[in-house]
Amino acid sequence: MKTFLFFIITFCCILQPATAQQRVVADCTITYAISADEGNAEKDVIESLKASSKTVYIRGNDSRTDLVTPSFTQSLLYDKRTGIAVILREFGNNKFITRLDAKSWAAENNQYEGMKISFVNNENKTILGYECKKAVIQLKDGRMFTLFYATTIIPSVREFEYEFKDIPGFVLEFESQEAQNRKIRYTATKINLTPVQASKFDIPKSGYRLLN
Repeated sequence: MKTFLFFIITFCCILQPATAQQRVVADCTITYAISADEGNAEKDVIESLKASSKTVYIRGNDSRTDLVTPSFTQSLLYDKRTGIAVILREFGNNKFITRLDAKSWAAENNQYEGMKISFVNNENKTILGYECKKAVIQLKDGRMFTLFYATTIIPSVREFEYEFKDIPGFVLEFESQEAQNRKIRYTATKINLTPVQASKFDIPKSGYRLLN
């Protein structure tokens, strides 16, 4: 009997790491720093990116992404339940709002359809204490994303960053290839897991000019 119990306990200890479940993060705020490949970017572009930031808020089925730069701000609000997205843009005193239903949101992200994801098993890094694996996304037009994603956590909403919707983890760093072969990198610098206020996802009812 003792031998049998020892076998069961040993088997469970071996099995536990393999069956450990990924934690779904349904309330969080993540801040990303933005930088450019200095070898392929002008000085003013590099300085502008250093003064810019990206913040992602997630609460249940809702997400909000704020991109703040010296020249403009943009907020993307996405509702996973309905597939509806709202984009708010501010250029100085000018404010614009764009509303996209689920069909329009899919069309807006058509460039990512048919993308190929390659997972790199032999290259990892630690970001904010999370072990991250590497993946490379190649689009139909030849553009590429190189990213690192945390394997132990996954956001409750993924479709707001359409290019990452099939990544099996939380993307904490990614590099995109832009025009003129310029590379822009986003790296998570802070993760706050305290509840996000519901008011963060309120859509303004006035003060914005509607853009189709």
